[in-house]
Amino acid sequence: MNYFDKIKKAPIKKDAIILGIETSCDETAVAIIKNGREILANQVISSMTEHVRFGGVVPEIASRAHTTAILTAVKDALEEAKLTKDDIDAIAVTQGAGLLGALLVGVSFAKALAFAWEKPLVPVSHIRGHIAASYLADLTLEPPFITILASGGHTAIVEVKDYYTTDVLGSTIDDAVGEAFDKVARVLGLQYPGGPNIERLAKEGENNVKLPKMLANNYQGGEYDFSYSGLKTAVINYVHNKTEKGENLNKADIAKSFQCSAIDVLVEKAIKAVKEKGYKTVTLSGGVGANGYLRERIIEEGEKLNLKLVIPQKKYCTDNAAMIGAEGYLQYLKGNFADLSLNAKAVVSLR
Repeated sequence: MNYFDKIKKAPIKKDAIILGIETSCDETAVAIIKNGREILANQVISSMTEHVRFGGVVPEIASRAHTTAILTAVKDALEEAKLTKDDIDAIAVTQGAGLLGALLVGVSFAKALAFAWEKPLVPVSHIRGHIAASYLADLTLEPPFITILASGGHTAIVEVKDYYTTDVLGSTIDDAVGEAFDKVARVLGLQYPGGPNIERLAKEGENNVKLPKMLANNYQGGEYDFSYSGLKTAVINYVHNKTEKGENLNKADIAKSFQCSAIDVLVEKAIKAVKEKGYKTVTLSGGVGANGYLRERIIEEGEKLNLKLVIPQKKYCTDNAAMIGAEGYLQYLKGNFADLSLNAKAVVSLR
C-alpha cells in the first residue's frame, strides 16, 4: 500500500496528536499538540538577532536559518514531549501567508516528513493559526466570538462563527498595525523589532501629540475598516517639522501618542462588533496582541460590559507552532489533507 492509499484509508481519530511546523518569518517553530488544546511541546529557534543590524527581516537570511534549524526543532519537540514519530497522528504546516522562501522550507520539510513517517499532511493558514491560539489559552473556549487580529501583516476585526467559519467584519485598507509600529520605530531611531521598543519607550511618555484618527468621515468603506498609512505619515511629518525648526523631540511622547492612536481604534471597533453581534467573548490574536497597552485597554473595556476575555500568553501571540498545531487539529478532524504537490503561498485571503 503506497503513501496516498494508506492516508486515505487511515481513520480520523478525535483523540489525536498533531506535530505543527511554522516557518513563515524569522522563527523556526515546532510544537506538538494533543486534541487541539494541550501543548505537549513547543520549540522556537529564532534568527531575529541576525536581522537586527538590517532593521528588519531579510528573507534570504531567514530561509537559510530555517534550513539549518528545522530538524533540530523537530527532534527537540519530540524529546520534550517524550514521544516518537509513531505517536504522531498528522503533520500540520503553515502554508501561508508569509515570506515565500521561508514558507517553502517548512512546507518542503513537512512534505518529506509526512511521506517518510506515512502521516497525513495538513496545510494551515497562518491567519487561522493566530485565531486558534486562543483555544490554547482557554480550554473551554468555543465559538462564536469576536477576535482582534493584529499583526505585522494583518489587521482585522473577525467574527468567528464556528470552528471553521469566520467573517471579516473589517480590515486594514493599507498598512497593518504591526507594520506601522515598525515604520514609526525607524523614524524614532529605535531598533528592530519596532513594536516592543515603542511599547517600552511609550511607558515614559504622555499622550499629548495630536495625531489623526483612522479613516476620515468621507471614507466610503466599511465601518470596521482601518487605515494606518495616514497615522504613520502624520508621525513622520511631525518629526520632520520639529527637526526642521530645530525644536526638541520628545520621542517618548511621540511613541505614547502613536501607540494610543494605533491601539484605541482596535479596541473601539472590537467592542462595537461585540455589541452589534450580541456576543459575550472577545479574544486577541496576532503578534500585536502581545502589546501591553492593547491588553490593558481590552481588559478595561471588557470589564465594563462583563465580557469574557481570552488573551493568549505573549509567546502564543507572536509566531509559534503551537497555534499551527491547534488549527491543524481542527483541519485534521475535517479531513483537510494535502498531497505532496502542496506549495507555499505568500498571500492568503482574509475575507
